[in-house]
Amino acid sequence: MMSLMACEETRTVETRTAMSPTERGTAAATSTPETPPGAGRTRAWATRLVVVGIVLSALNLRPAITSLGALLEEVRDGLGMSGSVAGLLTSVPPLCFAVFGVTAPRLARRFGPAAVVCAGMAAITAGLLIRPYLGSTAGFLAASALALMGIAVSNVLMPVIVKRWFPDRVGSMTGLYSMALALGTSLAAAVTVPLTDALGGGWQSGLAVWAAIAGTAVLPWLPLVRERGTPAAPPQEPASGAATRHAPLRITRSRTAWALAVFFGLQATAAYVTMGWMPQIFRDAGVPAGTAGVLLAVTMVMGVPLAFVIPRVATRLPHQGPIVLVLGVCGLAGYTGLYVAPAAGAWAWALLLGVSNCAFPLALTMVGMRARSGPGVAQLSAFAQSTGYLISIPGPLLVGVLYQHSGGWGLPIALMAGLMVPQMVVGFLAGRDRTVEEEAAGR
Repeated sequence: MMSLMACEETRTVETRTAMSPTERGTAAATSTPETPPGAGRTRAWATRLVVVGIVLSALNLRPAITSLGALLEEVRDGLGMSGSVAGLLTSVPPLCFAVFGVTAPRLARRFGPAAVVCAGMAAITAGLLIRPYLGSTAGFLAASALALMGIAVSNVLMPVIVKRWFPDRVGSMTGLYSMALALGTSLAAAVTVPLTDALGGGWQSGLAVWAAIAGTAVLPWLPLVRERGTPAAPPQEPASGAATRHAPLRITRSRTAWALAVFFGLQATAAYVTMGWMPQIFRDAGVPAGTAGVLLAVTMVMGVPLAFVIPRVATRLPHQGPIVLVLGVCGLAGYTGLYVAPAAGAWAWALLLGVSNCAFPLALTMVGMRARSGPGVAQLSAFAQSTGYLISIPGPLLVGVLYQHSGGWGLPIALMAGLMVPQMVVGFLAGRDRTVEEEAAGR
């Protein structure tokens, strides 16, 4: 995969001709002047490191959440949590993503995106390592917040890094990143329970083992922490982007930015309810704990191939709305199946919800397509993700409350199916071919 990326560097002209008008505008907005021959090898070496860093970082952006979902019942029993408190625990990820994600652009301007992502990976490692052993719900939540802080800043900066280092391949690199993220998500869901059994049956060791994998994601960023732009030169803006450099983009004036933020929030609600509660839904329907974890893994692993395909298709379409509608219909079918026959059709519902959850890589791709410049992508990414995660906070908590007070999963599943309708509407609006810079300027 890495050698393929390196080879693509020599095919820029061919790639540009195959790109959509939107992606060609993206490439033009972040292109750099030619560099001296001696910088070529340095750039190629650094580019390979960035690819490795993107893949390893993406692998570690969800195991903190899905490993907990697989062992949620054991953690609840071990820490004495009620259903409502467990619902609060599943709401912590979007809360942290909203609170800490908004700081990412400022940190990136001061220290550089690579340095911030490197620190984020270190925070994930530390949080995962200590949270199982603090012995209280408050300590568990605090250590989880540390790990989620690292995830939050990395979430926001990944589209920025992709846009900056790979302006001609936004779709393919977003697909690679999303595919690795889905792989890490599904891997943690599938093997956490067997790993826990192999390590002696204690949920603490089953959760802490993921810190070792997170630690490897720190390494490729270390040589890059002093890079503020690419090794060749800082990212250049076209003449028309001069105003963007000197004045912040008034992102809240853009209807597309708001539509994308709400779409991001609703898809995040569905994703975190799925990661936090779906194994419990299957276990309450009579499915064994190990099988319930595998079903969650099936849902997550659907994102591995689709997360690579969907961004590439999306960048070649003038309007991404039809993809949004297809994913939404799959989600409605999956929730209907969970409501009617959760155990009998478990594998089918897991597959359908896995397809629906691929709204996440689609949202990331639209972030890169709805802004012309690197700074515009940074602002849009921070706004859409922070606002979106704020919107998603009540969802997992409300699901936990409804589950505890209704004594079943009918009401929570009906809620999630109902939220899929506005998700389809705002996603369709966010998929229109326009940029936030144009809307913010009133054009």
